[in-house]
Amino acid sequence: MATFILRRILLTIPVLFGLLLLVFFLSRVLPGSQCYSLLGERATVQQCRDFDHRQGFDQPIPVQFGTYLGKIAQGDLGASIKTSVPVTTLLIQRLPVTVELSVFALLFAILAGLVLGVFSATRRNSALDVVTVAGANVGVSIPIFVLGLLLAFIFAVALKGTPLALPPSGRLSPGITLVPLATAWGLQSVQGPLRAIVDFLSNINTFNALVTGQWPVLVDALRHLILPAITLGTIPLAIITRITRSSLLDVLGLDYIRTARAKGLSDRSVVRAHALPNAILPVVTVIGLQVGSLLGGAVLTETVFNMAGVGRAVFEAIATRDYSVVQGFVLVIAIGFLLVNLIVDISYGFLDPRVRVS
Repeated sequence: MATFILRRILLTIPVLFGLLLLVFFLSRVLPGSQCYSLLGERATVQQCRDFDHRQGFDQPIPVQFGTYLGKIAQGDLGASIKTSVPVTTLLIQRLPVTVELSVFALLFAILAGLVLGVFSATRRNSALDVVTVAGANVGVSIPIFVLGLLLAFIFAVALKGTPLALPPSGRLSPGITLVPLATAWGLQSVQGPLRAIVDFLSNINTFNALVTGQWPVLVDALRHLILPAITLGTIPLAIITRITRSSLLDVLGLDYIRTARAKGLSDRSVVRAHALPNAILPVVTVIGLQVGSLLGGAVLTETVFNMAGVGRAVFEAIATRDYSVVQGFVLVIAIGFLLVNLIVDISYGFLDPRVRVS
């Protein structure tokens, strides 16, 4: 098993390098001038030359890429050209928002998708199956921004003043204050990587409120997450439901399932102990792939619900050609995506021993 894990880890290195090279090259060949985007249309040719020289943009792209790799090796992701704020600081501020939103959206998609997929497969051609399949088709088809605006209108406008009303935007209600972890744990004097980790966790509102016992803040943060999490998780939910149903139907038609039923096992035992474990591999694959779609879909979701996360930061950085921010955020997102896929690959080895020797 150790060899299997090591092999999977080594395979992620060239993928990450290739992604870095691709993003770096594409950011340099995009049409338009970064100088005019940041200094304005009235910037002179000499000002742009001085700007490019200060930033190193007048050097050959291979030289720029080598310099960039050298900084990454030292843990330096650079600073925003527009605001001069270090990219690591922006990540600490923005990434927790997207992580929190994606985690809750993924939990919603996995739990609801598995349940609906299993019930649909075990009750094939029933009214529940027809409704589930139709709902999954609608869930895959509806655009995120349409669903987000629709949910915001229903729960924030139409149901305003009722117990079902939910906040349409933001992360916390006005007047709700979240005590940072550094203050709650007495770590104000801590600096360096440990402080960065504490600040990162502190910006995950639900985690911060939970571990520090700020229960009113936790409730308010969860209420703000309901609509964006449902919006972001609807497409993964529909995909997981369809894959679970399809995979389970294939397994339920195999000989060993008929043998288990012939032995007198109940349908629940057959599905839980025999069918579902063998049908879960395609579902695990889909769940891993959906992490990437959640990070991509977060751009629209964060915009609709006014959440300052990674998606909006990358979109704004691309619009202003802020290379350092784009490259730093894409690097972190890529590492996260590769880690998730690595976990999925490793889980194959535990779920199916045949994978370990393949």
